[in-house]
Amino acid sequence: MTIGRRGFLTALGLGGGMVATGGRAAWAAPGGDRAEPPDWAALKDRLDGRLLLPSDQGYAVARLGYNELNDRQYPAAVASCTSAQDVQWCLDAARGHGVPIAARSGGHSYLGYSVPADGLVMDLRPMARVEVGADGTARVGAGARLIEVYAALAAAGRLLPAGSCPTVGVSGLTLGGGIGVLARKYGLTCDRLVGAELVTADSRVLTVSEECEPDLYWALRGGGGGNFGVVTSFTFRTAPAPELTVFALRFPAGSAAELVGAWQQWIAEAPPELWSNCVVSGGTPPTARAGGCYVGSPAELSPLLDDLVARVGVPPTTRTAQAKSYLDAMKYMAGCANDTIAQCHPVSEGGRLPRASFVAVSRMLDSAVDAGRLVALLEGRTGLDLLLDSLGGAVAELAPGATAFPHRSALASAQVYASATRANQQQVTASVDAVRDGLAALGATGAYVNYIDATLPDWGTAYYGANLPHLKAVSSTYDPDGVFAFPQSVSRA
Repeated sequence: MTIGRRGFLTALGLGGGMVATGGRAAWAAPGGDRAEPPDWAALKDRLDGRLLLPSDQGYAVARLGYNELNDRQYPAAVASCTSAQDVQWCLDAARGHGVPIAARSGGHSYLGYSVPADGLVMDLRPMARVEVGADGTARVGAGARLIEVYAALAAAGRLLPAGSCPTVGVSGLTLGGGIGVLARKYGLTCDRLVGAELVTADSRVLTVSEECEPDLYWALRGGGGGNFGVVTSFTFRTAPAPELTVFALRFPAGSAAELVGAWQQWIAEAPPELWSNCVVSGGTPPTARAGGCYVGSPAELSPLLDDLVARVGVPPTTRTAQAKSYLDAMKYMAGCANDTIAQCHPVSEGGRLPRASFVAVSRMLDSAVDAGRLVALLEGRTGLDLLLDSLGGAVAELAPGATAFPHRSALASAQVYASATRANQQQVTASVDAVRDGLAALGATGAYVNYIDATLPDWGTAYYGANLPHLKAVSSTYDPDGVFAFPQSVSRA
């Protein structure tokens, strides 16, 4: 049987001290001695039954993450956590037994690190409450999905810059930085974080802010999910929600290089109110399109789009621009413009959005790259997309070391994405990785930790740059025994 790169590496690198013995798992205690498994029955009693074991009804669904390629990862137990105390009890039960431990918010970890095989999953979804104060600060439970955050903030006339996928959890997005569709005007999601409640590896509950535990607060803003503790709630500084305009332009086949070249120069000079992406789809020849979100009216946006078209030198085959409210714009970017908030949820939660089966990696474009060579990477690669998401604006106003997110001066993030099945995973992975490595040859050597990649060369530096030593020091302080260690945790970089 042949399995893809990610399946192979995930099976080997499960974190937490698991070692392979004759094809089965044995738990290793510190020092290498065989450890006894946790007392799952006692933990289930403590959680009033909210712990699912493989033999329990509901486990088959509760164990699943977002990416179907990770469905062969079977955790030993899934705990439904409703409070920080539940998290403490889980840590107390599992710590010292060599069991991989992970918190899960939305479950979108590309490699399934939030669903560790033979480990304990602390499912934070029950903690999804969003409360907006009179001063505009929002307290958000760690299990909230982005669509829930958007809906609650919109009802209060506020906004939070964040991503486009409605089922992504606020925790992973924020802790990895939070690239999103309003970032150039309002910053990354982590830039809006003013405080958090966190449970440490030794089960302490800390209130984290610029004044309290400042090093930990710094690390939570871009240092990656799962590295320093379990965040149970976030407090964000929100902004008033204005009217927005969403837009899309599709260009004819054969003009992808012209669009990519023009788009890079255009977005670098654009006002911060304009956020845009540029998507190159593999094929013979590759095709390209641009879209985005503008803080303002269609009339104000129109001259900017005219400028892009003039730079491309080829008229688009389609061009649309629509005024929308904040919530409607976020639903549009999420691909559920015509759905209710309830429908913008996973099927498992009564919504209509299915899970996905894919391979994805990333790079960061520090500056414009050769458009012809970039597009050539997609030649003949049908089914593979390269998504460039613009940065700059408010993102670049902070120094690389101001938060743990280091890519402050980058022009754009680059995500390489392709649907895959177990049958073709190896082939798709090779194609995706070839584009990733081709981008590195063009000078795009950084990467985004929220698009975590098992075989990314020099991944610690690629994700964190010069901030890596500081992050390792914070990890050593708050998790000296590696309770939260996983294959690409900061402690292992």
